[in-house]
Amino acid sequence: MIALGLEGSANKLGVGVILHPSKGGPAQILANIRHTFVAPPGMGFLPKDTAKHHRSWVARLVKHALKEAGITVADVDCICYTKGPGMGAPLQSVAVSARMLSLLWHKELVGVNHCVGHIEMGREITGAQNPVVLYVSGGNTQVIAYASQRYRIFGEALDIAVGNCLDRFARTLNISNDPAPGYNIEQMAKNGRHLLDLPYTVKGMDCSFAGILTSIDALAAKLKQDSTGWADEISSDAITREDLCFSLQETIFAMLVEITERAMAHVGSSQVLIVGGVGCNERLQEMMGIMARERGGSVHATDEKFCIDNGIMIAHAGLLAYRTGFVTPLQDSTCTQRFRTDEVLVKWRE
Repeated sequence: MIALGLEGSANKLGVGVILHPSKGGPAQILANIRHTFVAPPGMGFLPKDTAKHHRSWVARLVKHALKEAGITVADVDCICYTKGPGMGAPLQSVAVSARMLSLLWHKELVGVNHCVGHIEMGREITGAQNPVVLYVSGGNTQVIAYASQRYRIFGEALDIAVGNCLDRFARTLNISNDPAPGYNIEQMAKNGRHLLDLPYTVKGMDCSFAGILTSIDALAAKLKQDSTGWADEISSDAITREDLCFSLQETIFAMLVEITERAMAHVGSSQVLIVGGVGCNERLQEMMGIMARERGGSVHATDEKFCIDNGIMIAHAGLLAYRTGFVTPLQDSTCTQRFRTDEVLVKWRE
C-alpha cells in the first residue's frame, strides 16, 4: 500500500509518500519534501501568512513528491492529512488541499493526529519497541507511554511549550529564524560558559516554561542596557548572549530529563524516544543519554528529516490506521487546533 501525506500544522509544509510492503517488513520512504515559511528576525510566523505560504506551495510539492517517488496517481491508496493539533489557518489550508486531491483522484481520506505521526515515525526509523516518548516541539511538550491501544500522557507543559519558549527568546535576541530559531539558539549555547540562575519549575510530572521565559527576557534586557558592565560573580568574565542561551537550554532540558526519568521508573521502561522539532537538539539528546545510561537504558532519536514536521510521518501514521479499516469521510474531514494524543485509538498496536 502507498499513502501520500500532507503536513502543515505550523510553518513547515511537508508532502511525503510512503510504501508499506504487502508482505510486511520496514516501511519504504519514497519521497519526503518540505518547504518552510521563514519569518523575519525578531518576528514569529502569523497564521494568515503561513496559510498563504502553504496554499502557494502545496501543488508544487505534491507534483515534486510524486515525481521523486516514481509513482502515478493510480498507485496511491489514500490521502493522509494533519487533522490537528496546530495553528488553525495553516491546518485549514492543508485540509482543503487534501479534500481537493481526494475528490480529484477518487482516493480515501485519512485524518491524522500530528503527535501520533511523530511517535510512529520515530518508532519506525529508530526501531524503538515500547519506549517512553518525550515529544517536544514548538506547540507541544508531553511525556508519553503506550498502554491499551492509547498513547497515555504522563506529563506535559502547563503553559507554553518548550519549543515556543526557545522561539520567543530568539525573538527577544532578534536572531534569525533561518533555518529555525531553536537551532540558532542551540549553536549560540555551544559558546556559553556561565550558568545563570533561572526558575526551575517542575510540578509533579508537569513543567512550566512561562516564568523561565520572563526571567531570561529580563536578563536579556539587563545585558542590552549594559553589555560590558555585567560580569560573572565568580570569574568576573563578562556575561554574553551565548551565556543566556546556554543557561536557558541547560535549565529547561534538565526539567525534561527529570520528568522523563520519572515516567521511565513508573512504567518500567529502559528506552526513551525523543520526537518533535526540539528533539533535534544535540544537547537535549546528550543529557537524556546520560540519564538513560545511568539507568541501564538507551535513547533513540532521529535527525532533522524526521524530527522536524514532515509529510512522511503523516503518511506513515495514516497508512497504519488505513490498514485497520479507518477512513475519514469527506463530511468529517475537518481540522482542529485541539486534538490530544490520548484521544486516538491505536488499533494497529496490541
